[in-house]
Amino acid sequence: MQHPRRAFAAIATAAALSVAASQALAETVPLPRAAPRDRGAAKPVVGPLAATPLAGTPPPATQRPPTPVLPDPRMRAVSDGTFDATQRAQVAKISSYLSGLSTLVGNFVQVAPNGERTTGEFYMQKPGKVRFAYDPPSPIDLVSDGTSMVVRDRKLATQDVYPLSQTPLRYLLSDRIDLLKDTNVVGVSADDVFITVTIEERQALVGTSRLMLMIGAKDNQLKQWTITDPQGYDTTIAVYNLNTQKKPDPELFRIDYMRYDDGRGG
Repeated sequence: MQHPRRAFAAIATAAALSVAASQALAETVPLPRAAPRDRGAAKPVVGPLAATPLAGTPPPATQRPPTPVLPDPRMRAVSDGTFDATQRAQVAKISSYLSGLSTLVGNFVQVAPNGERTTGEFYMQKPGKVRFAYDPPSPIDLVSDGTSMVVRDRKLATQDVYPLSQTPLRYLLSDRIDLLKDTNVVGVSADDVFITVTIEERQALVGTSRLMLMIGAKDNQLKQWTITDPQGYDTTIAVYNLNTQKKPDPELFRIDYMRYDDGRGG
């Protein structure tokens, strides 16, 4: 059976998560169910992974875990690359928002292709650095140091390494980005709740993957993204309790290449 840490590699590379990996995840890691909307407030970020707030910054209000919006696999329309003025303005709005971020700290809810849900905290420091710390019982951390991204299993002291340049998250972690110029945008849509931009990436050896970004139409904040792997399976991450004023500890993004093996065993 495939080790469960490989199921989390879908965040690091769109080709890493398959049906078999999702089934292995469901069989080996008992995952918590999503909290209903009327349940109490989400647990605040505490402990050694908590970021350090800037002096004089009041703590943000704690939000309840959101219900991720899962894309309809039957609706994968692809644009010919021609967008009207309104659509181009919407893409520019997301580009400006992403380029304006330097740090971002918050919580997340992940939905795997088989519907299983996990939660945790994330910490981002641009350019290129991010950490996703999954809540127990998962032993998984996903860490990028700006060059490489690893899916680490703390229990087994192993990690799988991927070049950041080959992962969809590099678009979120870029210091500055113009989505229309720097990516292949294949879809733009908006309603009263979300502005959505879909990016497609084709690789000869791997296949075609997609990254769908969604920001709030009213508050202009990142809400979620979905990675679609070349087999057509979706992994969705919804984020909340976002704070742009916290300064993450640099140690959160350190990758120890000597302490952990490469996950292949001896």
